[in-house]
Order: sequence, then structure tokens, then C-alpha cells
Amino acid sequence: MSSVRNFRARLLTATAAAAVATLSLTACSDGSGARAEGPAGSSSTASADSGSSTPNDVHPTTDGSRDSDGSAAKTPVSAKNPTVGPGSDGARDAKGVTCQGSNTKTVAAPLERPVNHLLLTVTNTGSSTCHLYGYPALRFGEAQSVPPAIEASHPQAVVTLAPGESGYASVSLSATDGSGTNGRTEESLTVFFQGRTADEDVPSAARPSLPAGGVAIDDSLKVTYWQQSLEDAIAW
Repeated sequence: MSSVRNFRARLLTATAAAAVATLSLTACSDGSGARAEGPAGSSSTASADSGSSTPNDVHPTTDGSRDSDGSAAKTPVSAKNPTVGPGSDGARDAKGVTCQGSNTKTVAAPLERPVNHLLLTVTNTGSSTCHLYGYPALRFGEAQSVPPAIEASHPQAVVTLAPGESGYASVSLSATDGSGTNGRTEESLTVFFQGRTADEDVPSAARPSLPAGGVAIDDSLKVTYWQQSLEDAIAW
């Protein structure tokens, strides 16, 4: 009897062990299934990541940032860079160049009043704004020096001539009371222009015609600074 009981006990133990083994195998099989689902989950995550980096997702944000900070997408090229295209001509015109013989026409004409005066009229014949700096440096005939400027005639601003506009200066040729010395008659005149700085080379002079028979000058000869208006030029 005891042997039968022992056999049954061993049988139950073996059966229990088999059941435990079966359960363990089932659990392992389920774990394998969970592990198999892992790559599928990773694939799904990867798809989500790639989806977040698509142009459709990125572009609206980028465009929005451009709009919010006033980027080139909303700013005309001419406003950003005024030196491009037509704006460049405008910039050059605004800055201007130095007036000289090559881009102006100079006329010398005697004035009735004040007497013994010569009016210089310089007209901008170029396509850009030009500036008349300082005063005209005059050479009558073969003179080796230029007459001094009337310092009181110094304008408050540089004379600026748009294309077609004129600037003026008047020349006091001789003393009205006869006190001048070394009186003489000159039949030619050269007008030299000054640059913005003393170092600027202004190579082109003007040679306006003088009245027939020339003009009488003496050592009291002097000239005004360039003036924007005729009235200012003949006030001296």
C-alpha cells in the first residue's frame, strides 16, 4: 500500500511539474508575442517622427516666423536694398557729383547794377545732381593768381543743382571810386571749380566768353561764393 501511495505521490508530483512546465511555456510564448509587437511599436513611432519632420509640418511655422518678424517675404526688394535697380540711380542723384566744366555750362555777363560787376551763371547740363563747392577760382588772361572771395558772402549750405538748375556768383571787377591799382583789360576768362575737399581733383574748367572788347579789371578784383539764387549773388 505504501508503495502505491508513493507511486501516486510521484505521479501527482510529475503531473504538477508538467503543468508548471506547460504554464511556463505558455508564458514564454506570450512574452515572445509581446516582444514581436515591440518592432511594430517602434515602426509606428518612427512613422510619427518622420511625419513631424515633413515640409507640411515645418513650413507653416517657418512662414509664420517670417511674417511675424517682417522678413524678406513681406518686404519689397527695393525697400530692403535701395541701391539695386532703379533705386541705385536715385541714390546717386541724391548724393550728387561735383559741378565742373564737363557737366555744366557757364555764362559770363556784365551787370548794369551793381556797376563794374560780372555775373557768372552755371547751369547743370548733366543727368545727375551736382554741387557747387566754395567759390569760383578765376583766371583772367594769363594771371598767375586768383582773386580772393568775399567772405561775407559765404552761404549757409552748399549750392546744389538738379539737372537744368543754375547757380550764381558775381565778380567785382574794379573799384567804383577809381581807387583800384594796376588797371587793365582782359579778354579771356577761365573758371575753375572746387571739390568737396581740398584733395579732390576737379580737372574740367569752364571758359565762358567775355563781352566784345573784354572787361576792365584792377587789383580790387574779388568774387562771391557760389549762391543758390541770383538775388544773393548780386547783393555783394
